[in-house]
Amino acid sequence: MRRFQSIHGRLFLIFLFSMLGLLLVVSLVYYQRATEQIRNKVGVIAEKNISQTVGLFELMLKGYDSVTKSLNSNNELMQLLQQKTPAGSPEVSSVNRERQITDILGAIFYSRSDIVGIHVISSQGKVYSFDRSIGSSTRDYKSTDWYAELQKSKGDMRWLGVYPQAPMSGGIDSPVFAFGRQLFELSTMKSVGYVLIETEEDPILSALSNASIGPGSSVVIRDSAGNAIVRTKPEVDGAETEALPSDWPGTLKKGEVAVRDRQDALLTAARIGTADWTVIGVTPKRDLKLELKQTQRFLLTVVILLVVAATALATLVSRSFSSPFKRLIQQMKQVELGNFQGRVRVHSYQELNVLVGSFNRMVQQMDNLIEREKLSSISEKNAQLQALQSQVNPHFLFNTLDMIYWMLDERENDRLGRLILALSRIFRYSSDWEEASRAPLRLELEQLRHYLTIIETRLGGRVNTEIEVEDRWLGAQVPKMILQPIVENAVKYGLEPLSREGALRIRSEETEDALVIVVEDNGVGMDEETLLRIRQSLEDAAAVAPGRQEDPAGRRGIGLANVHRRIALMYGEGFGLRIESERERGTKITVSFPKPAEEGDSR
Repeated sequence: MRRFQSIHGRLFLIFLFSMLGLLLVVSLVYYQRATEQIRNKVGVIAEKNISQTVGLFELMLKGYDSVTKSLNSNNELMQLLQQKTPAGSPEVSSVNRERQITDILGAIFYSRSDIVGIHVISSQGKVYSFDRSIGSSTRDYKSTDWYAELQKSKGDMRWLGVYPQAPMSGGIDSPVFAFGRQLFELSTMKSVGYVLIETEEDPILSALSNASIGPGSSVVIRDSAGNAIVRTKPEVDGAETEALPSDWPGTLKKGEVAVRDRQDALLTAARIGTADWTVIGVTPKRDLKLELKQTQRFLLTVVILLVVAATALATLVSRSFSSPFKRLIQQMKQVELGNFQGRVRVHSYQELNVLVGSFNRMVQQMDNLIEREKLSSISEKNAQLQALQSQVNPHFLFNTLDMIYWMLDERENDRLGRLILALSRIFRYSSDWEEASRAPLRLELEQLRHYLTIIETRLGGRVNTEIEVEDRWLGAQVPKMILQPIVENAVKYGLEPLSREGALRIRSEETEDALVIVVEDNGVGMDEETLLRIRQSLEDAAAVAPGRQEDPAGRRGIGLANVHRRIALMYGEGFGLRIESERERGTKITVSFPKPAEEGDSR
């Protein structure tokens, strides 16, 4: 029994019993369905085809009818046909009138591609034609049957049928379909002539072919008198007339389809109401081969059903087989997302149990390895931050010591006390890196105020400072020692060279996802070349290894690049410094961090 616990054993049993049951069901369904199709299918198809053919003819004849109506409703044409040419009138007048009439006929002629010729016979016997023939020759019409039929028209359409050659257009000997009507001037209802239109036979034959069921089928159209108007093949033993009841065509109504199943042929008939015609289709059964065709069609259906059933069966089998694999794949996706805590638990085939156990052990080992790598990465990042923070330029401290020396010499003890106190607090803040490399924005601003105390003393009050930071951001955690290097650059390179009083403003702003500190001065600003060099140094800051000295020629950007790199390391490349400056107008530096939750001053 253990061998049936394997994949091969279970699949064998499932497919064996499933296919036996499937074959039994298919055999029963095949027997019943084959007999039903042979009895019913042929009549339905024949009836549908004849109905579609009648519909096509209805649309075609209505289109032809609208062409003749457009001529009858053309007022200009009606007036031209009623004009009489007085005796002795210039020949030019008659020629112009004929040209106007033919222009109107030409417009109708080119509106449809199947029209062969349009002919208008005026009440005076004058013929105006526009056709495909070369020249303007027309056939003699007065003694023809079609002309006599048009004369019977009281404005109604007369469908003349298919002619082996054009009845009116000279030089056109191909079969055409002809129709026409008597023309009346609409206001007086006075007859002004007759119109005859000749069209190609192909659209008629194409519509008739739609009623054919097999290659041996023949279709004929008969008028109300029983005369054949057009047919696709010669008549077969008079079978066409047997398609209708004995009192045909009176009992065959519009939209009704008559179907007769003779021993040797299938007959169908339907009426075309627009022209009072009847379409009759005759299909020999020897051509249909109904039994063989239906059997082939059903066999194809059986094959399709077998494929569908086999697919469903394979789905059922694979589902029971693949369920453990699905759970394994789901856990793999969790591992891809970084979740290494989950474990797959299945009790399935022996092979799958071994695979799942190996996967669980592999995930556990990966979790341990990533944890070790994470700790190593954190240690390395802290080392980089410490190295970058140590690069903050201490140049101002040396300047301050020099200034203290000269103040001692001048014995300005009060001012010296404030300076020493501010300097002491700066040293204490900048040297305390043991707890973290971040500090509340409040402490960073306090350290900046101590620095500004020294600067204002050194510059003798030539710099006015203004700090406008909202209280709700004072508790935000920011990298230590980021504002002092920025302010130092602003004072040293922007405000000290001024011959007038300078202003320095520090304020807070916010965007959708960032807290922004703006340091702005009205100093000498920077030229375009210097601004581009400093911006480039900020872009390259992320590529500068800790401890590496930048180009001394770019001294102004060293502290700024240091600050920018530290912010990028902590928060990503989307945050850091942005510099704007204009010569003799001042410089604006914005520092952006991720926006923390809003909170007030929590001293």
